Parts: sequence; C-alpha cells; structure tokens
Amino acid sequence: MSDTIEEAAASRARQAEAPDADVGGIAADRLRSIIERVERLEEERKALGDDIKDIFAEAKSAGFDVKTIRQIIRLRKQEPAEVEEQETLLDLYRRALGM
Repeated sequence: MSDTIEEAAASRARQAEAPDADVGGIAADRLRSIIERVERLEEERKALGDDIKDIFAEAKSAGFDVKTIRQIIRLRKQEPAEVEEQETLLDLYRRALGM
C-alpha cells in the first residue's frame, strides 16, 4: 500500500516538474494555448463591442437615429437582390393593409 502512495507522489512530482506533459492523454501545453487564445479573443471582442457602443453614442449625440443606422448596417451586409425582395414584400404588405 505504501508503494502505491509513493508511486502516486512520484507521479505528481513528475507532473509538477513537467506541467506541459500529457495528462490523461491530453497535451496540457496545447490545451493551455487554445484556452489562452480564446480568452484573448474574447477580451478583444469586448473591447470592440465597447468601441461600437461609443460610436453609436457619438452618432446619437450628433442627432442621428441609432436604430436607423443599425438597420442600414444590417441591409449593407445583405445581397442587393435580397434587400430588393424584402422591400418589395414590405411595400406589398403595406398596400394590402392600406398603409
């Protein structure tokens, strides 16, 4: 029984000396690298989101309608034919409702 405890202690010591070694079939250094890259990108995404909020606040303070700007941005991402089809249907539905 003491051999098992000593073996386990020796195994933990080896892992502590070489933290990048495989643990349970997982390459710890590769896993750490992936996690750290995702964390960095999430930080960048948050920073970009904050920058976008600032731009919309600037637009609002300049008198622009932020909701309309968002619609325009969404439309610019679409194909022209897709936008035209949506506008045609919207016009058709408005006329059907007497608007």
